[in-house]
Amino acid sequence: MTPEQIKIISQTVPVVQQFGETITTVFYKDMLNAHPELNSVFNSTHQKTGHQAKALAAALYAYAANIENLEALGPALELICQKHASLYITEDQYEIVGTFLLQAMEKVLGDTFTTQVRDAWVSAYWQLAGLMIKKESALYEQSPDWSTWRQFRIAKIVVESTEIKSFYLEPVDRKSLPKFTPGQYISIRLNVPRLGYVQARQYSLSDKPNSNCYRISVKREDSPQFTCGSSETEDTSGHVSNLLHEMEVGNEVQISHPRGDFFLQDEKATCPVVLIAAGVGITPLLSMFTQIAENMDKVYRKVHIIHAARNSASRAFKDAIEKITGGHPSIKATFFVENPENGNCDRTYIGRVDLHRLHAQNDLFLNDSETEFYICGPPPFMQSLRDSLLRLGVDQTRIKMELFGTGGPDLTMDNKKEARL
Repeated sequence: MTPEQIKIISQTVPVVQQFGETITTVFYKDMLNAHPELNSVFNSTHQKTGHQAKALAAALYAYAANIENLEALGPALELICQKHASLYITEDQYEIVGTFLLQAMEKVLGDTFTTQVRDAWVSAYWQLAGLMIKKESALYEQSPDWSTWRQFRIAKIVVESTEIKSFYLEPVDRKSLPKFTPGQYISIRLNVPRLGYVQARQYSLSDKPNSNCYRISVKREDSPQFTCGSSETEDTSGHVSNLLHEMEVGNEVQISHPRGDFFLQDEKATCPVVLIAAGVGITPLLSMFTQIAENMDKVYRKVHIIHAARNSASRAFKDAIEKITGGHPSIKATFFVENPENGNCDRTYIGRVDLHRLHAQNDLFLNDSETEFYICGPPPFMQSLRDSLLRLGVDQTRIKMELFGTGGPDLTMDNKKEARL
């Protein structure tokens, strides 16, 4: 980009802020009408709720506002490129997006979208697209033996609670599976009959790495809500999640290579770790928790896993968690239950997660400036916990949250200027 084009992009920031969502709404409508095959790429529920349009509008604003400081967008780019790689986004799809995005800007902005402004945005778009294509190509090169959707068979199904089932997935080709980093996810792609096309959703791997199979644990959706532990924001159906719940052993699904930037920063580190989850948001944290416990003989560290659930019946993996904590004095677990039932054990609190009910040093390890915090749950839950930790003096760089690309709100930045892509 030329200095003059960078200046023009900076000058359009207020316009993008005001009309961004209108632009992206027109963009998606026109693009999907012209290229219906792309319905299989985009989350249909996010399209229906307008979530996707809002996320892209925030991306346009963030990019324009940081056009002279692209390093500020580094974490956001990593987040979204991981999601793109899990969907096998290709360079030619960036061509389509660029064409219809610029057309939408011209439609909405009219005469203010002059030739000079258009040329600046063409350069800006391809500068950003080039960065993303390069990042995604690097990710693809890391797994040359798994370069497209791979067929898996459901080997086992375990009912974990009244809402959650675990699916053990084995590759049909029986080839060894690559080791993932605990906390990462896979995309699962299924045909959705009611939509008439396939849809992909992201699900956290819920067990430690295994070369023979992967495990995901999926919540069945019966009401409109965000599904933590997956990328689904359900309307009335839970398209992919509920289809999975209807499947049987022997059925096959398509799976992508494990991706995601939500994982233990250093498996060999000795700093304390606090894992905080709500509902099925326990899935990526359980993978981390299990891996840490297995490595405890080699790498000693204090670990506290905190899990919130509506009631005991809907809570998954309690027995597995307690079995792990029973064998390691440096590992502890605490449960929060909104609607308690008989039989709740020690270290169970009634109500929602409240960090002030926990001991600052013994439970949250706040006396150690290196303590890491990992959070997964519905967006409001993560926002609340992040804010509570910040008020307790925890540095933001030590708080990690699972956002699933465009599946959650901007929780990593403090203002719209730095909104994630």
